[in-house]
Amino acid sequence: MARGALCRAVGVFRLCRTSAPLSWTRFYSHTEPEPLTLRQQSGGIRRITLNNPRKRNALSLSMLESLRENILTDVDSDDLRVIIISAKGPVFSSGHDLKELTSTQGRDYHTKVFHTCAEVMTLIQDIPVPVIAMVNGVATAAGCQLVASCDVAVATQKSTFATPGVNVGLFCSTPAVAIGRAVPRKVAMEMLFTGTPISARDALLHGLISKVVPEEQLEEETMAIAQRVCQASRPVVALGKATFQRQMAQGRDAAYATASKVMVDNLALRDGQEGIRAFIEKRKPVWSNKVDKAHD
Repeated sequence: MARGALCRAVGVFRLCRTSAPLSWTRFYSHTEPEPLTLRQQSGGIRRITLNNPRKRNALSLSMLESLRENILTDVDSDDLRVIIISAKGPVFSSGHDLKELTSTQGRDYHTKVFHTCAEVMTLIQDIPVPVIAMVNGVATAAGCQLVASCDVAVATQKSTFATPGVNVGLFCSTPAVAIGRAVPRKVAMEMLFTGTPISARDALLHGLISKVVPEEQLEEETMAIAQRVCQASRPVVALGKATFQRQMAQGRDAAYATASKVMVDNLALRDGQEGIRAFIEKRKPVWSNKVDKAHD
């Protein structure tokens, strides 16, 4: 056999011959794909990261299913107090994967994509803990919908937001559900009709996001909000979040009736009474973080 390098793949191994003696080296023909989302949790704060920057963190069906799983895992645990959703790369999310929306996939598949997306967006608002979007880059179409669906959104100055579906022949009708409930009607309609991006400053002005910060302060500012949430009673926060969502869908009188009843229910919680006692006694409250009642 001639001198020099000779490599031959054999199964999952590669046989290499050089001027050195024969040796076997491990060879993998397929590397394990990276997870589409990453999840970690510490101190009551769950971090979920969209982890497909090469595809602009597109909300493919697989990405949506992974995001749903990461949100739902142990969501009722007392150890979970708040969720932060962020993304790797310069794009927070570009929205749906258009390759999944061709005629080749078919109507049933398309229906599953939009059903799953709607499920994730409503889940964010229905779970008992606050969800914070931490945005550093572009959020378009369903990516913008994801930001609008979160309870709180912190974005960097360079971030932009858009619903450009109209420009590719697919009007952003489902993103409009969340965005139309977050910004004034005429602002939403201009975004939807033109697809023109708005800046982080304009997004803040119109109520799409909560705060704009320099890029170097994004982590610090987002974590400060999350840590502040962790200082409150979990069942009180859960009751308050659910009530806010419910009353926002009601007329004024019905909303007051709903909220008034919940205030009374809140006072019956052990943590409701603990907070009032702590205030009167000029001390910090000691939360039980349980739904136990102090009285009927």
